[in-house]
Amino acid sequence: MKNKSNRLHAIRMIVQNERVSNQDELLAKLKVAGFEITQATLSRDLKQMKVVKAPDGEGGHAYVLPTDSLYERIYKAQAAYEKQMHSGYVSLQFSGNIAVIKTRPGYASGIAYEIDEHKLSTVLATVAGDDTILLVLKEGADRSEFRRDLALFLGTER
Repeated sequence: MKNKSNRLHAIRMIVQNERVSNQDELLAKLKVAGFEITQATLSRDLKQMKVVKAPDGEGGHAYVLPTDSLYERIYKAQAAYEKQMHSGYVSLQFSGNIAVIKTRPGYASGIAYEIDEHKLSTVLATVAGDDTILLVLKEGADRSEFRRDLALFLGTER
């Protein structure tokens, strides 16, 4: 039986070097490395190490360490927000001068942040949840202009 510090090191190496999206996958990889542990033990280890799940750029989530830059590791040549824009955007609808953008779960705040950073001329304010962004358009803003700005920004033709 290997000790806890060896097990934590193994978890760190696996999470840093492989895409692992759930505890079952991680348990299987640890078993191959010679660690026979329960899901409860693994859960405690992940909590102790502050390992979290983050969007993986493939429409799913993967474990990352708190010091690990997920986006540098997965996206390398592409900025995180660019990848989020392509994979996270779902739809756009209007009601008066309000625009509602639907995203994949977990992507709304990142996309809203980038919209704010790009200071689109048609947008007054953004509010983001988990999978929805509420945008208040400026008085008299042209929806087609907003769609064009957003399409250029998101890199889509939606």
